[in-house]
Amino acid sequence: MRRVAAAVVGILVAVLLSACGATTTGAAGSASSASGQHAITVFAAASLKQTFTELGQQFKAAHPGTAVAFSFGGSSDLAAQVDNGAPADVFASADTKNMDKVTGPGLADGAAKDFATNVLTIAVRPGNPSGITGLADLTRPGLKLVECAAQVPCGSAAHAAAKAADNGAGVALKPVSEESNVTDVLGKVISGEADAGLVYVTDVKGAGGKADSVPFPESSAAVNRYPIAVMRDSKDKETARAFVEFVNSAAGRKVLADAGFGAP
Repeated sequence: MRRVAAAVVGILVAVLLSACGATTTGAAGSASSASGQHAITVFAAASLKQTFTELGQQFKAAHPGTAVAFSFGGSSDLAAQVDNGAPADVFASADTKNMDKVTGPGLADGAAKDFATNVLTIAVRPGNPSGITGLADLTRPGLKLVECAAQVPCGSAAHAAAKAADNGAGVALKPVSEESNVTDVLGKVISGEADAGLVYVTDVKGAGGKADSVPFPESSAAVNRYPIAVMRDSKDKETARAFVEFVNSAAGRKVLADAGFGAP
């Protein structure tokens, strides 16, 4: 009788532990709860904030029980964070150079894939009170120009465009400040701290009328390609791969196109 009683108690304990929701590891090495919860963290360039926020909502709707957290910033800063061991599952860069800093050392799970393109424009306050018509106007004395730092994709693109100006002779841009991401550049134009800023066309389009855009032909000399990759140390590679596939799907491409991004 004592042996029977002990066996019954053992069964009851096992049932109770199971009811408490122990974690299990899937085939991809991801930890998921008994309810099927999956969670990933996506590192993405600042210029992707609006589109990836929308894509995250659509992805979660299509994958109930999945959580998607985002960390937006300058691609160079994000690449450095990944290199230093930051827990990212997916990295989306605004250029290939910063993605190479991740894929080169083998920090990505496979090759990166381009999913969009973007070009620069000149952001000005509504109505263009400074009367800016092109890149050469940004050299006018007293005009306050803001651009991204050289190591940031939008800064690298600005330097390439300036070099291509005036039939290859180039123009010398002298910004009053250089920012770590494109969002801060646009913010200074909107706040009136700057007369103009070199940002992506998608940033002005997403500004909700708080800024106007002045296109310039030299921007074609600095087209940025946006790659995305799953990280090698992702704890949920299955979900991370599904998110990357969603970004590259027809639904993902539509969100990107509506925001002004070009095809890869």
